[in-house]
Amino acid sequence: MASLQNHILISMPHMQDPFFASSVVFICEHSKDGAMGLVINKRFQQPDLMDLFEQLYVGEDNLLEAIPEIYFGGPVLLERGIVLHAGSFESEGTIKVSDDFAITSQKQILSELRKTDNIPYKLMLGHAGWGSRQLEREIENGDWLLQSTTSDFVFNMPEDQMWKQAAGSLGMDLGHSPGIGGHA
Repeated sequence: MASLQNHILISMPHMQDPFFASSVVFICEHSKDGAMGLVINKRFQQPDLMDLFEQLYVGEDNLLEAIPEIYFGGPVLLERGIVLHAGSFESEGTIKVSDDFAITSQKQILSELRKTDNIPYKLMLGHAGWGSRQLEREIENGDWLLQSTTSDFVFNMPEDQMWKQAAGSLGMDLGHSPGIGGHA
C-alpha cells in the first residue's frame, strides 16, 4: 500500500471505540514501521483535561485565551501537545507533512502562531498510533475509509460536521444531514 500520509481516515459507522467512533483522523506519518495520525474532529471539553492543558502549556502568557479550541488528537501521550498547522509556517522542530500541512510539538509554536496572522492551526493533545501493518489491516477489515483532504476541510469545516461531510462525499448514506456532499 502506498503511503497514507497527508490523507484522512474516516471511521466506519460500526466502529464503537470511544476514541475513534465518528472520527476523522489526519495521517501525519505512514511507513512500513507504522503510522501516526491526529483526530481532527473531537474537541476537549472535560474540565480535568483543561486542567492538564493549563499545567503543561500555560506559562507567563495565558495561552488558553489565544487558543479557541483544544482537540483530542488521540489516546497516545495525552500529555504531549502537537500543533497541526499550515505547511507554509515553520518553527523550531517543525516536521513538514506536505506542502499544505506541518506539525510542531515545541511549546513556543503557540506564542509564534499567536503573533502571526492568517496561519490556520489546531492544537492537539495526544495522537493516534498504529504498529507495522496494523492500520492496513484495519482498512482491509473495513474499519476505515481513506480519502485525500484539503487544508480548507481540516482547518475550516466545523468539527461536528466533519465526519458526516467526509463520509457523505464518498457516497455513504448516514441519514438526512444538511451539508453532505462535495469533497473533503
